[in-house]
Amino acid sequence: MKKLSTHVLDTTLGKPAENVKIELFKLEDENKKLLKTVFTNSDGRVNEPILKDEELEKATYEFVFYTASYFKENGIKSTFLEDVVIRFCIDLKEDNYHVPLLLSPYGYSTYKGS
Repeated sequence: MKKLSTHVLDTTLGKPAENVKIELFKLEDENKKLLKTVFTNSDGRVNEPILKDEELEKATYEFVFYTASYFKENGIKSTFLEDVVIRFCIDLKEDNYHVPLLLSPYGYSTYKGS
């Protein structure tokens, strides 16, 4: 099964980031098409793959993680990041695409996971 997944870890609090709104867009020329809106669970993950099998196409995609509301809900008042945008390409040479977000109020990192 081919699939796209993500998870969010809050490196400030040292725990998974729960209830983070995530939107997934597919980029087509100059347009962005919203494919899905999801929220992270108590483990910082989404309950099911965001895209799977034939939903997953060779294309450029963009995750938007709405981080300001997450930090506000967790009592962190000063945030530098309103939201985090991660643009990535899928070439379908692999079956599993995992794009995690390691998050703090003033920075983030990501990588291609498995």
